[in-house]
Amino acid sequence: MRNFTYYTPTKIYFGDDAEMHVGEDLKKRGATKVLIHYGSERIRKNGLFDRVACQLDEQGIAYVALGGVQPNPTIQFARQGIELCRREGVDFLLAIGGGSVLDSTKAIRLGLSLNIDPWEAITKGISPDNPVPMGSILTMAAAGSEMSNSCVLTDEERHLKRGCNFDGNRPTVAFMNPALTATTPAYQTAAGITDIMMHSMERYLTNEPATPLTDAVCLGILCTVKEQGALLMKDLTNVELRGEIMWASSISHNNLTELGRAKRTFTAHRIEHDISGVHDVTHGAGLAVVFPAWCLAEAPYGVERFYSLMHELWDAPEADTESEMLESVKAGVENMRAYYRSIGMPTHMSELGVDPSEYEYISGLTTNGGTLEAPSFRGKLTQQDIIDIYRLAE
Repeated sequence: MRNFTYYTPTKIYFGDDAEMHVGEDLKKRGATKVLIHYGSERIRKNGLFDRVACQLDEQGIAYVALGGVQPNPTIQFARQGIELCRREGVDFLLAIGGGSVLDSTKAIRLGLSLNIDPWEAITKGISPDNPVPMGSILTMAAAGSEMSNSCVLTDEERHLKRGCNFDGNRPTVAFMNPALTATTPAYQTAAGITDIMMHSMERYLTNEPATPLTDAVCLGILCTVKEQGALLMKDLTNVELRGEIMWASSISHNNLTELGRAKRTFTAHRIEHDISGVHDVTHGAGLAVVFPAWCLAEAPYGVERFYSLMHELWDAPEADTESEMLESVKAGVENMRAYYRSIGMPTHMSELGVDPSEYEYISGLTTNGGTLEAPSFRGKLTQQDIIDIYRLAE
């Protein structure tokens, strides 16, 4: 096991009425004016916004609201949020929503904390030492942003989707009531299940010897999400199942499932980001297409590790020799694809609206016109290698 530093500063309120701790918690933290950042007006219609606002009023905490965050949130909208916060003297950021709202809030946080454009912070890797405090009320389980160190934004003018990983991106506090996710539509629920699994699968797949304890934690999360996710898709209002998936989303992406291993590459994520940057694809849906194809392309360069995952999680047959393991991996990938199809996810590039004529353009975004290479089991993936992965997903 490699040396590691593990940092998880986020305080979690989990369970029934968790969001009812917002007022008392923010008061103790000294908040005087809060930005309530959210997506659709659904939180006003269902009363969640009012429940939060009343708590802030009772504690004498002022607030200003900014709604309208879209899936694949944009840097352009985050800049509007920064201007609003500076004008209003905001000293606490509260995201109400799913991963897109949290990413937008994190970008606002970068801009306020560093006093620079957040796109510069993301693309240049500039991290804040003392970030503005931030909380979240989760209404969708998927990205794990409520505990993660990641922030992903889209520059829609240039069709670029980029992310950064700083400890300064981790929220200060998260309020997690599974009942608030019970109205998430089936497609978005399935995309969330997919995204949660990808966060641990990409961490599991590193080209080095096994780490038994971390591997067991990783597989435990994955097996739970696979089983409970399938049950949830048949009973979307089941709050108990929603709770299992919600907590899995947090611990699958708070770095727990990579401890003691080499730093994860998240290459399949990188490849998918530019597909969704161009086509505004739901992230989990894009990963359901890209990740199995990436596995097929990479397995020959790390066959034992891929075989381990496919055998333990995706019911791939037992194998002894390298050639048998490769065949087993292929069978596991097909089982994975079948599972994602069973919960309503796409598994082919055409289902994402991507035409083969776009392959060179989109892969060029990932590789900066062929000048950059993505991390890989074989060393580095070139632009042509990424195009070949697209073709394995056709």
